[in-house]
Amino acid sequence: MADKDSGDNLIWFLAGVAVGVAAGMLFAPRAGREIRRMIGEKTVEGKDYLVDAGRDVYAKSREIYEKGKDLAEDAAELFERGRKAVRL
Repeated sequence: MADKDSGDNLIWFLAGVAVGVAAGMLFAPRAGREIRRMIGEKTVEGKDYLVDAGRDVYAKSREIYEKGKDLAEDAAELFERGRKAVRL
């Protein structure tokens, strides 16, 4: 449960940072065209970061799943050997 809370906190933190950056750029003394260009660039950078982070999370999740699957198979094999040993 604590991991879920940490993930939620991170998402809210990143959303707050994005809002703060956007507000800072909107109130900065620059031309509107330049601000829109910067917002577009930052949006692309943010999207790329989120895609990379999503791939990392997927890869780590897949790795944990495979380890859990192997562990369950090993436990089932050990159980079966124990059951056969008890029958003898």
